[in-house]
Amino acid sequence: MALSRIEVKVILLLALTLLSCGIEGVRHVLGDVDLGADVGAGIDDGDALGAGSGAGAGAGAAPGGDAGAGAGVDAGADPAPGAGAGPTPGAGAGPSTGAAPAPDTGAAPGAGAGVAPGAGATPDVGASAGAGATVFDVTKYGAKGDGKTDNAMMFIRAWNAACQSTGPAKVVIPEGNFMAGEVFFKGPCKCSGPIIVEVVGTVLGHTDLIQYTAGVWIGFQRIDGGLLLTGKGTFNAQGEASWKYNDRKNNPSSPLLPISLKFQFVKNALVENIKLVNSKGFHMTVTSCNNFTLQGLRITAPDESPNTDGIHISRSDLVNVTDCVIGTGDDCISIGEGSTNIGVSGVTCGPGHGISIGSLGRAQDKDVKGVTVTNCSLTGTTNGARIKTLTNSPQIAVSGVIYEDITMKDVKNPIIIDQHYNSKNSNKASNVKISDVHFKNIRGTSATDVAVSLSCSEAVPCEGVELVDIDLTYSGARAASISSSCSNAKATFTGKQNPSACK
Repeated sequence: MALSRIEVKVILLLALTLLSCGIEGVRHVLGDVDLGADVGAGIDDGDALGAGSGAGAGAGAAPGGDAGAGAGVDAGADPAPGAGAGPTPGAGAGPSTGAAPAPDTGAAPGAGAGVAPGAGATPDVGASAGAGATVFDVTKYGAKGDGKTDNAMMFIRAWNAACQSTGPAKVVIPEGNFMAGEVFFKGPCKCSGPIIVEVVGTVLGHTDLIQYTAGVWIGFQRIDGGLLLTGKGTFNAQGEASWKYNDRKNNPSSPLLPISLKFQFVKNALVENIKLVNSKGFHMTVTSCNNFTLQGLRITAPDESPNTDGIHISRSDLVNVTDCVIGTGDDCISIGEGSTNIGVSGVTCGPGHGISIGSLGRAQDKDVKGVTVTNCSLTGTTNGARIKTLTNSPQIAVSGVIYEDITMKDVKNPIIIDQHYNSKNSNKASNVKISDVHFKNIRGTSATDVAVSLSCSEAVPCEGVELVDIDLTYSGARAASISSSCSNAKATFTGKQNPSACK
């Protein structure tokens, strides 16, 4: 019997989950971790850093908002599926009480089909989810796609019902405009195979910042049986109403605005084809995750929107970002502390601040090792291939980095190592050791006359930096010759070098 593409997808993710469990042996012990308090862990607040920046995002309440409903809604605190308990007092129009309607059912996928992918590899699949799983449509749990009803509790009821079911399960957000405040989808789940969330319509973020008690709009947490987030739908945080409350440039200790999608302690996940628009803070963070693939995403916000990074990765292993189009007001992709075995390929970036590693060097930061960025293009960004570390930092290391086959168009700093990031707040050198870094086949145009800048630490100079086949020409408005600048860097230059190698 021939299998549909979704059946193959679910089987592959299930096989991946079983393989991952066999490799790791036991589940990571996380019982005492307060997930809500870890919102800001490993997050870089972008290029408006000041002293003490990078602290975890707090409640982030802005003036002028009504004390609305949905604040602090938590999937783990919801009643048993179908119990019918109403939302918290003061909530918007919620579903009527009583048992939730029985979800639609479908045949489970055939057993024994498919081939397990290699260890650490998420299946390369692309069809939308659907066949073979029991469907938990959020509208059957009271959600209304009218653009004004707060659907946070209804989303959670649908999730809980799917998560606690015993067969393959899929949560569906259908056509419509579904507004919601803060929501947490928590595992572990009992359903067989990866839990599927298919977004067809548009999910709108509540514009009242008092709704967001943990600095997150939608969180996925403690899911180790596999997760597939898919669909043609959009997460629109409506951040344009909140950006005026971002005061990081003048007050670096002020909290970050809410993250649109936060994945934390999630294993064996595929997020594909969705769109994210106008986040309040970061569009997406992947923290403390393992074996996680993001592909075919489209992430957009105006270039003047503050701290709206596209994808931020931290404390995670085996994360791959492929074939995404990202244009925001901050880093298209930022790879933070504790990240290992990270792959980025086929990404189109711009506007934004480039594809960055860092910033690194806060207290408790961990090493970054094994980052490969290939076959990407950047247009009109303020930086290209960048590594940035803070001054006066603890002793950590960055190693095993490759930027290769990168195309630049009118990029201000195409190749840059900046170990004096935030130097206006400290005159002490960075103690982040950078080594084994390779820039290969990087070509295009630079909007500034210094196309290659290796500004390394006086305390721990960069070692093993290699530049191979660099071909960048100046595209700026003023008459200038293109050049390279190197300090405290033990670098080698081979192949074509335009600009000329540092003396």
